[in-house]
Amino acid sequence: MAKKAEEAAAPKPMTKTEMLTSLAESNGLTRKQVGDLLDSLGELIGKNLSKKGPGVVNIPGLMKIKVVRKPATKERKGISPFTKEETIFKAKPARNVVKILPLKGLKDMV
Repeated sequence: MAKKAEEAAAPKPMTKTEMLTSLAESNGLTRKQVGDLLDSLGELIGKNLSKKGPGVVNIPGLMKIKVVRKPATKERKGISPFTKEETIFKAKPARNVVKILPLKGLKDMV
């Protein structure tokens, strides 16, 4: 019973609509303008993180977003840490991983 009371008391994360409304009211813009701004920010991040871009985006005071390109790994033999039996670990293809690093401003907010 105590868990249900704690869950009910915990605040819910903002929805997209609530976020747009809050940003619009605090900056004197319309919700449509704020939505367009966030859409263009998403496009800008996508361009910078693509293969043709630098692979890093710095949002001042908040975060640094970067792409780490991980190479493919080959199939290999190893020992499973759970069963202590010899197993074969599957090969993984090359992939791009997005990392988000908080900057000092964001760390100070929390």
